[in-house]
Amino acid sequence: MDPVIVAGAGPVGLALSLALAAQGVPSVVLDEGPGKEEPRPARTAVLRPDMAAFVERLGCTTVRDEGTRWRGWRSMRRKQETRHVLFAGPEADGAAEVPADEDGDIVSPLHIAQHALAHGLREAIGLLPRRSLVQVVTHSRLDAIEQDGDGITVHTRGPGSTWWRGSYLVGCDGARSTVRKLLGVRFPGRTAVERHAVATLRAELPWDGEGLLHRQPPWRGVGEEVTARPLPDDGWRLDWLLPPRGDLVTPDALVARIRETLAGWCGETPAYDLVDTGVYTLHHRLAKRWRVERAFLAGDAAHLLGALGTQGLDEGLRDADNLAWKLALAWHHGASDALLDSYQAERRTAVAARLRAADQSLPVLRGTGGLRTYLRGGGHDALLTEGHVGRGPLGAPPAYPHSPLAPPYSEAQASVGTLPGAAVADVPVTAPEDGTTGPLRDRLGRGRLLVVLVAPGTGVWDRRHWMTAGVMPRLAAAVEALPVPGELLVTEAYPGAAAHTVLLVRPDGHLVAAFGGVQPEELHAAADAVRGGSPESGRRDRTADAACTRG
Repeated sequence: MDPVIVAGAGPVGLALSLALAAQGVPSVVLDEGPGKEEPRPARTAVLRPDMAAFVERLGCTTVRDEGTRWRGWRSMRRKQETRHVLFAGPEADGAAEVPADEDGDIVSPLHIAQHALAHGLREAIGLLPRRSLVQVVTHSRLDAIEQDGDGITVHTRGPGSTWWRGSYLVGCDGARSTVRKLLGVRFPGRTAVERHAVATLRAELPWDGEGLLHRQPPWRGVGEEVTARPLPDDGWRLDWLLPPRGDLVTPDALVARIRETLAGWCGETPAYDLVDTGVYTLHHRLAKRWRVERAFLAGDAAHLLGALGTQGLDEGLRDADNLAWKLALAWHHGASDALLDSYQAERRTAVAARLRAADQSLPVLRGTGGLRTYLRGGGHDALLTEGHVGRGPLGAPPAYPHSPLAPPYSEAQASVGTLPGAAVADVPVTAPEDGTTGPLRDRLGRGRLLVVLVAPGTGVWDRRHWMTAGVMPRLAAAVEALPVPGELLVTEAYPGAAAHTVLLVRPDGHLVAAFGGVQPEELHAAADAVRGGSPESGRRDRTADAACTRG
């Protein structure tokens, strides 16, 4: 079968190609550039913990070497601290855990330069055991697309101008996506939602690894809002909110803003090393369609967002994680339209909800009077903090409770601490077949459904007897009979789950359903729902539709 063609070699396109390779699917990455990234330290990305783990699982060690996790997050208004969140979990340098806030454990996001992330993904491609799985072709700009019932053909211009044949095409080619334009997909939305001046620098600031959101700082020439986010090696990224339509920010004006801000925080301007600067404008846009037959859109080609702390690259990586296992299933086993359509249904709906939350919050946070006056104080800061630390409607990882792949409810299903469609908790698991242990998150992205048995006390069992004891023989047979590949795992405990609860987990880590005990027929039906029904039924439906159209 022909490879998947990925247009665009930014972090989303590179991550998608690696995620496909992890599931045995070859891809051709069409890179418009020379095959390397221009260092721009002022362009950074904030990844929520699950997406940082996704990238690391792809073999990108850069997230550990060149990314940083924050110790906490502070919100200030004028001279008063209004909110302080401490993150739980190990720090990037291996330090001890820090306490959580009163609302429960919050794991720090990861902050990393985008060029470093892309470089790490390229290095991971170079280290693949089977390098033929990912072919990166530089100086290749796509300029034509042709689709048929068996695949898709694209043409590239450049030094090696040629036609490429693929099974599917994914446009990861940015906000000005050529793929989107050639597909005739509209990209409506709002222009210039926010403007920011940004600087990356090295300095000693008072918060020692904690991020800061400072609203209405009491110094002239700084503006209404400034954010400081730590980077490795005493590095910081500072963002100043600019008026929507204002004068150009000259280098002298930006340096004056930097000095005034640092002096306000430190009492006087400390010594600092200015690394990079820039001014950027945020737009909010959402493509009308994310799938056109065998062609898909992902990342900035499908959506633009980023106001109020939300992170566009994090959402683009979620697109890759969501789409990769579905394309892999289609590539290896065939797929119904329901499976491929579910990518748009899940991801577009989730991004639309985040855009809607940001657009509804902007008038409150940036306007004057009315509700702004009513919420003045902690309300604004709490809302903005959620976007920056990955909680609430502006920042929490998405769930897909209304996915078209969700199985119908049955009495055999059980309630656990994770709702169907949400990401599962990262509990320790053991594979009974070989005894390997590790976090559940490490078993994701291999193209298999995960069937997790909650079995308290397994830590003291002799594993040699697991497969012949209790419910294991019946469950192992049920996993073997699933309509798609599955892997059986065991955990001692899962939040909110009773003993012998069985969880069915998608390859991207979202819960399909939980069952009270071993229910082979229910498990099989849920797995069939996850794949969108049989590929043959999908083909029959398309044939019938075509016949009706001809009639």
